[in-house]
Amino acid sequence: MGHLGFSYIGMIFLIMLFIPNMIWTRYQPKEYSSINENKVLFIFEKVGQVCVTCVALIFSDFNIHHLTLWSPWLLAAFAVMILYELWWIRYFRSKKSIKDFYSSFCSIPVAGATLPVIAFFLLGIYGKVIWMLIAVSILGIGHIGIHLQHRKEIKR
Repeated sequence: MGHLGFSYIGMIFLIMLFIPNMIWTRYQPKEYSSINENKVLFIFEKVGQVCVTCVALIFSDFNIHHLTLWSPWLLAAFAVMILYELWWIRYFRSKKSIKDFYSSFCSIPVAGATLPVIAFFLLGIYGKVIWMLIAVSILGIGHIGIHLQHRKEIKR
């Protein structure tokens, strides 16, 4: 279920998530708009964002205590977050078009939305925190759903 306490690993993941997103606010694609977002997906996304952020910080189960059979899950989560950072580097080096923003990376569709959801899900498995698995599932439905919706719109 999880043990309450600060998670420095959760903080690291959130920093890896938030920094490129803050930079992105200055380099959004000119065509970017959230006007046509599905309201249900939007609510799932926002609730998921708040829940994932809170859960990532308040459960010490995500911290490294010692190596166990669960440690590869943390390594996999970090590897996926590194892929996420590499996706952002590719985006920032691109023309920053809407097509670049909703692009795939390493065969992962809408990688900017999918990679962090996968990473936090793997973190939830590593920490054995059901609240993270629930929160990131809610986030994934909304965030990935919205990105797929936008990608479908730009292909028209």
